[in-house]
Amino acid sequence: MHQLNPSTLTHAADDVARPAYDRARVRRGIVHLGVGAFHRAHQAVYTDACLAAGETDWGILGASLRSTTTRDCLAPQDALYTVAVRESDRQDLRVVGALMDVVAAPAQRAELLAAMADPATRIVSLTVSEKGYTADVATGDLIADHPGVVSDLARPDEPSTVLGFLAEALARRREAGTAPFTILSCDNLPDNGKTLRRALTQFAEARDAALGRFVADHVACPSTMVDRIVPATTDDDRAAVARALGLRDAWPVVTEPFSQWVVEDNFPAGRPGWDIGGAEFVPDVEPYERMKLRLLNGAHTAIALVSLLAGKPTVADAMDDATIAAFVDRLWSEVAPTIATSLDTGAYIERLRRRFRNTALDHRVSQIASDTSLKLPQRIVAPLRDLHAQGAPHGSLVFVLAAWMRCCLGRADAGTPIELNDPALAAWSGRPGDPDASTSDVVDAFLAFETVFPQDAVTRSLRAPLIGALDDIASKGVLGAALARLAGG
Repeated sequence: MHQLNPSTLTHAADDVARPAYDRARVRRGIVHLGVGAFHRAHQAVYTDACLAAGETDWGILGASLRSTTTRDCLAPQDALYTVAVRESDRQDLRVVGALMDVVAAPAQRAELLAAMADPATRIVSLTVSEKGYTADVATGDLIADHPGVVSDLARPDEPSTVLGFLAEALARRREAGTAPFTILSCDNLPDNGKTLRRALTQFAEARDAALGRFVADHVACPSTMVDRIVPATTDDDRAAVARALGLRDAWPVVTEPFSQWVVEDNFPAGRPGWDIGGAEFVPDVEPYERMKLRLLNGAHTAIALVSLLAGKPTVADAMDDATIAAFVDRLWSEVAPTIATSLDTGAYIERLRRRFRNTALDHRVSQIASDTSLKLPQRIVAPLRDLHAQGAPHGSLVFVLAAWMRCCLGRADAGTPIELNDPALAAWSGRPGDPDASTSDVVDAFLAFETVFPQDAVTRSLRAPLIGALDDIASKGVLGAALARLAGG
């Protein structure tokens, strides 16, 4: 079977959508940091629609900040790849051409910086996950003692962090008299644009006061809300795509039909007409962001933690369990009042039910559970605190936190090991190490974990309900404990 590339694309199956433009005429206008599956199934698809409409100034250079895998897989394909949209037993394939090239930052630092400093680059976008910002996600402040930050400030022309690359590229543009690019965060962070701007400004100030003023005065960082479920690609996915495509694609992406992108319209250097592909441009992203973080991402985190304990491998498996489905409904009913009344939370939740039950997506709960300690503050703790202040019920959110603590102890209900991919948790020195520690000692230890919990009276008030929930999970199993709480109202 031929490998996907421009010369073999004519051999693709007839029902496969392909780039509706001449890629040779496309010029780069965007550099994207963190060129993973989500970007290729989301922002790149919206950009592909703009290129098809004749906006040829917005080709994308993708950059991997750590691994060379994406570059090595896509280089022989001239950066072409397939998006497989799946629901139930249906699969639609689309070959996307918006990604013009991919570089691996550790090996191609000079090439990446040159592209970012190039006047043709007017947007630098990011999908680097919470930890990629080297910032406290609760405050937006730079983590000044982060090893990467310390290294990049000492050797600014050899950056390794996102902020280091951005600051060095902006410094080069400032020195050359080139207008700054717009920086577009597409990560699940509260006020992602403001968080990025605050951390970058602090980093630039620490490097050079004049550069800090330049960033503060001239660099736009619009906020966004992004929404599409994109599981990690598996070998089975590659094989299924190859059979349907008629070509071998080393690095396809698999996703759902639903896609949403809400963007603050603040692009001094210009932008593509992403609304062609369905993006929404609004003056304030925060209500949409809050709805997505708390209803979709919060439910995903809850499902992942409960499912790890219950032995359910995927989201669809979990939602097929009546107890988990009912628990998620209870969580949504608690959290929905914290969302702006101008948004139709009922319709949004109904869409989520359908999306979570999509059996065509092998969305592994172990993937969702990665970096949970960095996700809990905005997805679970923030709505819990809002509800606590209102005197409103928030027991489902407390139960999620107890399930997380139980997962961190390393054993599922069946006794099988749980391994969480969570470097911040692994680095935390206060993690309980005694397997025979009492429930109260476990809860007290976790409540002192400042990455997750503000150290105040609200956190202290959680002690008793968390002890009760953790005891229930230990004695009844997570599903039994959840069922008892549902029955008890």
